[in-house]
Amino acid sequence: MNRSDHEAEGILSTYAETALLVVPRFPGQSDHDCTAALSELASLVDTMGLEVREGLIAPVREPKSRYLFGSGKAQEIADLAEELEVDCIIFDEDLSPSQQRNWETLSRRCVIDRHEVILDIFASRASTREAVLQVGLARMEYSLPRLTRAWTHLSRQRGGSRGTRGEGETQLEVDRRIVLRRIARMKEELEQVRRNRSTMRKQRESVPVPTAAIVGYTNAGKSSLLHKLTGADLLIEDKLFATLDPTTRRIKLEGGNELLLTDTVGFIRKLPHDLVDAFKSTLEETVLADFLLHILDASNPEVEDHMAVTRQVLKEIGAGDKPVLTCFNKTDACDRETLDHLMLRYPGAVFFSVRSGEGLDKLPEALEKMLYHGLEVDRFLIPPDRHDLVALVHRNGKVSREEYSEEGILLVARVPDKVRGLLKEFRTGRDQNVRV
Repeated sequence: MNRSDHEAEGILSTYAETALLVVPRFPGQSDHDCTAALSELASLVDTMGLEVREGLIAPVREPKSRYLFGSGKAQEIADLAEELEVDCIIFDEDLSPSQQRNWETLSRRCVIDRHEVILDIFASRASTREAVLQVGLARMEYSLPRLTRAWTHLSRQRGGSRGTRGEGETQLEVDRRIVLRRIARMKEELEQVRRNRSTMRKQRESVPVPTAAIVGYTNAGKSSLLHKLTGADLLIEDKLFATLDPTTRRIKLEGGNELLLTDTVGFIRKLPHDLVDAFKSTLEETVLADFLLHILDASNPEVEDHMAVTRQVLKEIGAGDKPVLTCFNKTDACDRETLDHLMLRYPGAVFFSVRSGEGLDKLPEALEKMLYHGLEVDRFLIPPDRHDLVALVHRNGKVSREEYSEEGILLVARVPDKVRGLLKEFRTGRDQNVRV
């Protein structure tokens, strides 16, 4: 079986149909944590359309270099895979290239770690050129130390053909050079795509409309919310990582203010760092937003763990200090006791169900408050002939006072930073006595 032949298409979806799942249990981990990890791994594998024959939690007293587990436990797992007649063994842990090879030799089956599962799902979900390149680059860099030959001998090849294979060069070295060239080409193309995205972002920022990024654990309902609020034609699926490409839509709030909402890739426990790096330009939408909508699945028993994971990833990408509006979705699928607990624990959060619409009427008001959260009340003296700027303030700010005189138009208002920047030459100071 040659793994490298399947790198482009996705290993799971190419030739595996049945799987044995293994969650290593390290010292200090609780039964609850391991059971939750097994459930999530099963969901990931189900997303790829595989049949899970069995899942087990296997203790690791001390990680071993050969199989991660001791040789006795490793043989037990290999024997179980043989008994179940599964195509592959999937671990909820990252394996080193040598561990992966050792497992495949022992079990005579394809062995996949958590990292590879997530890469495979991302590959199947990528639709835009940027996402395809980002995932492709991550997959190539993952596969590089795992290159193996399609045949068993590694004899030296002599008399290379037309410069492809040099004197004394092994097929493995040839494959490695090919992959390195592909990685270099992907990086160049991705850099161009990122420059284009940066240009588009600058064009969008030239219009002083506040921005909010919708973030959260995968499958919490982020795309469903954006669709509900804007009517955007988005892919809405009850699957993990249904969204990889950021989608930005403009909405108008009840007070007349406008807001740009961006849907982003979902986070997950133990998200591979190379994917975080690969999606850096996409995740910049989160870093550059004025505030975040953190969407959580209230019906998920692990909701508070999911909150912690999302906060950690936000911190890693430099968005940990952003103002956040916490939103609990899927309240219609949540029992009363859990809902009461969450409401008591997170009094400033908004609770709703995108599916039923219950509670969604509270979201626009909460968004309005986020627009002006922490903003000071400013005084602006606008020239008499600049009614476009007056309209700009009304459209994007909260005006408490408006007076006309020969000098110009006095506006006392709370406005987002982007608008304040455009009006800095007309700003006459703060108004300490006005509440907007």
